[in-house]
Amino acid sequence: MARLRHLLPSLNALVTFEAAVRCGTFARAAKELCVTGPAVSRTIGRLEAHLGIALFRRTSAGAVLTEEGSALFSGISASFNEIEKTLLRVRQPQRSGIQTVVLSASSAFATHWFMPRLADFQEKFPKVDIRFQLISGPLSGSVDGVDIAMRFDHGSGPRHVARAVMPELLVPIRAPHFRGADAPAGAFLPAVDRIINLSNAEPDWSGLFSDDRAERKPGGLQFSDYTVVVQAALLGQGVALGWLNVVSYLLARGELVPVGPVMKTGRTCELVTARNPEMPVVFDICSWMETEFIADMKRIDAQYPDLALASVKDAVGRR
Repeated sequence: MARLRHLLPSLNALVTFEAAVRCGTFARAAKELCVTGPAVSRTIGRLEAHLGIALFRRTSAGAVLTEEGSALFSGISASFNEIEKTLLRVRQPQRSGIQTVVLSASSAFATHWFMPRLADFQEKFPKVDIRFQLISGPLSGSVDGVDIAMRFDHGSGPRHVARAVMPELLVPIRAPHFRGADAPAGAFLPAVDRIINLSNAEPDWSGLFSDDRAERKPGGLQFSDYTVVVQAALLGQGVALGWLNVVSYLLARGELVPVGPVMKTGRTCELVTARNPEMPVVFDICSWMETEFIADMKRIDAQYPDLALASVKDAVGRR
């Protein structure tokens, strides 16, 4: 630590640099840090002068991270996450025994899978304060600084262990009251004039419908946030593609119904944790989530046996 003091003009310089990179612009970093934009620029300038390297390349379009800046950010971001996590833990009232657990998952999962179960979760884990790190785009990113992360094909490593939740399964879904509801569940809709699409979705699911899909009329919906895609389907606005790790609760309870066969992408949805988490309750929460997924799969399989989901529950929890 004594050596670190000589390597930096101040620890605040690192905090400012980290915020500037994470926020994307000096202006947004200044807003987060409650200082002015020029103050951020001056602090980073002093850091660059002290280190003798350029961390940003100034252009007419803004500041662009250099290779050296990228290396520095990569080195400090994980450390900052660990410091933040430790501070949150030690600030907790020790006498109450409350433990803060951070779950990194999609905003759609938090909204449509976890929130309906929140009361049950709180009953089973009364001493856990659950926090969410929400991801609105593709389910990816670092798992450092969180206790549980839902990811696709992350895999286990020296510091983390991945538990399989289920294969990545997708199925076209609609509300029971959507026009054409007399079509048998699990069968293709012959012509759909209202598709609710996710921008830049992978895989492309336009081919799920029959060859007369050219009969579809204009008027489909498209959103960049999957939370809104599912909500639109619930409101009867059309047919959407359902990721089972998000919509299993809604399918199991009949709030949404399948209108096509299950697609397997080959990827696996996993819960990633530290190999030796500081709070053993992390493993208990993962087990609770796995139990809930299994219960959903059983209910969906009982209602829609043609989807052939009976074997999915056997894959839950594998490492």
